[in-house]
Amino acid sequence: MISNEVLQQPVGSPFEAASTAEEVIAGIDLTGKVAIVTGGYSGIGLENVRVFRQAGAQVIVPTRDHARAVKALEGIDGVEIRQMDLLDPASIDEFATWFLSTNRPLHLLVNSAGIMANPFTLDGRGYEIQFATNHLGHFQLTARLWPALKQANGARVVSVSSRGHRRSAVIFEDLHFEHRAYDGWAAYGQSKTANVLFALALDQRGREYGIRAFSLHPGAIVGTGLGKHLSAEDIRRLGVVDAQGRPIIDPQRQLKTLEQGASTQVWCAVSPLLNGLGGAYCENNEISPVVTPEEVSAWSQDILAQRPGVMSFAVDPEAAERLWQVSEQLTGVILDK
Repeated sequence: MISNEVLQQPVGSPFEAASTAEEVIAGIDLTGKVAIVTGGYSGIGLENVRVFRQAGAQVIVPTRDHARAVKALEGIDGVEIRQMDLLDPASIDEFATWFLSTNRPLHLLVNSAGIMANPFTLDGRGYEIQFATNHLGHFQLTARLWPALKQANGARVVSVSSRGHRRSAVIFEDLHFEHRAYDGWAAYGQSKTANVLFALALDQRGREYGIRAFSLHPGAIVGTGLGKHLSAEDIRRLGVVDAQGRPIIDPQRQLKTLEQGASTQVWCAVSPLLNGLGGAYCENNEISPVVTPEEVSAWSQDILAQRPGVMSFAVDPEAAERLWQVSEQLTGVILDK
């Protein structure tokens, strides 16, 4: 097993925090490639879809709100829209069964959909809703699409995590806040750490088939809908808007436009610099170094001002394997290698 320090070595990317998705994908031809982008009808997911189509890819967007997706994507020609709800295991299976029936390979799977800082809610299975949406739904989707990923003979799976993963490791002893006080940000952090660990474990299973996986922090982007459970005062306290409520754009502090925010997930999906690599967590269009809780605390209490880096608990191979086993148990889905 590769150590996390070796895994998280920068590759000398020519792009940086202010780079846009269009800049990252310039010169990349995706003609003949097939991509699925969850959350592809809002925020950075929508920008991801736009540049994938611009580069020639066939793009499928799963959605639980068909009318909303049609409206959001009406300016982008050729996007396929299909029904799917990440909180409904049956709908995930139905979507995957439909896609597999088309006999197409799947070259790019971008797991971009997510929710943040929700009030305490359990899904129909009794699972905490952020963990269920942000991790378990994507775990099941990826596993069900495994045959198409193998068929591609070179695929990438990209999981959109967050620097918010620093707020919590995965608390295996109490995933669903049954024995501790609920904290929406801790629950968000746990789900985002799960995204990082999932990419690590998935890459271990996929590399023999040419399937590589990455996770990433896109930055803080106002207006994506992700902060719908936050009050205006909450958003001001986060330091992402000014006194008039206008978004602050400062890429070096992770305060980005949609175009800048989508760039790292696109980079993870298409960059030739990542050929032969996988399992890594990325920020600002580069693989991030490992950081410790002590370093994070010493930099600043302002999470936006802290330096790039992934917590060691989020790239721990043992935790990644434990999460995989737990995810199989919770979903009842076993990867058919």
